[in-house]
Amino acid sequence: MKIDHIGIWAHDIELLRDFYTKYLNMECGHKYTNPAKNFSSYFLSFGQGDTRIELMHIPEPESISDTAQLKGLAHIAVAVGSREKVNALTEQLRNDGYAILGEPRVTGDGYYESVAADPEGNRIEITV
Repeated sequence: MKIDHIGIWAHDIELLRDFYTKYLNMECGHKYTNPAKNFSSYFLSFGQGDTRIELMHIPEPESISDTAQLKGLAHIAVAVGSREKVNALTEQLRNDGYAILGEPRVTGDGYYESVAADPEGNRIEITV
């Protein structure tokens, strides 16, 4: 088994697409739209890797009968390769006005990471 993708509901799907492609160097596929459901999405990936993120948007989520599907994402962890890169990306995000929710540190379970918020407040762990 493997995780195929992580879905994120977005208020502004273009803003999030731009964030993930700029700061996490993700590649973006074509925009999918379903006019019958007033739904649109993008799949983003790390090149040839298997892990993908699906950014999803419905203009009026309160129209969804099961609003429980709009809850549940805790965070996305992205490995950048070194402590120096964790520090550098954290500072870049801070300097560009994004909220840093957790400063770079070694966690209780031994990871070196920081935590930032994307433009809609989703938590991103930046780790080695």
